[in-house]
Amino acid sequence: MNLRPASPSPSEAALRASGIVELLEVLWGFGRDLSTGPISPSQLRVLLAVEGTQGINQRSLAEVLDSSPPSVSRLCDRLQAVGFLQRRVNPERRREVELYLTEHGRVFLERQREQRERELTAVLATMTPAHRAALMTGLTAFQAAAAGREGASESVARTA
Repeated sequence: MNLRPASPSPSEAALRASGIVELLEVLWGFGRDLSTGPISPSQLRVLLAVEGTQGINQRSLAEVLDSSPPSVSRLCDRLQAVGFLQRRVNPERRREVELYLTEHGRVFLERQREQRERELTAVLATMTPAHRAALMTGLTAFQAAAAGREGASESVARTA
């Protein structure tokens, strides 16, 4: 007698994963920072990309994010206004603007990660060791699949 449930289709698994992502966003108060207000997922992607490549120019960032330069510029405007991002003119190519995380931006990302880890640890502590092991196996496979997709950037694979 087989007690294992049938394997879900990719669309069924995606629907379930999407619901879990929403639950996680609620669980860790996605992007909340009382001093700056909420950070959108797009703004968070900018911060993570800049963190991974300090000094990236806006055009390259737009390519990494697969977004238009004007959209990226507006995202950077908001992040600069709250003190998370600094723009600097490249001294060798004066028309090129480089992007850097500020100390405030680094602290924000660190706090986000710490908060997520605390919340996840509390939930994972309620699971059995076997369920945690199964989750790790699934997450490892998911990360490998996401990293292997055409066009997936290193920062997406690293944060998946």
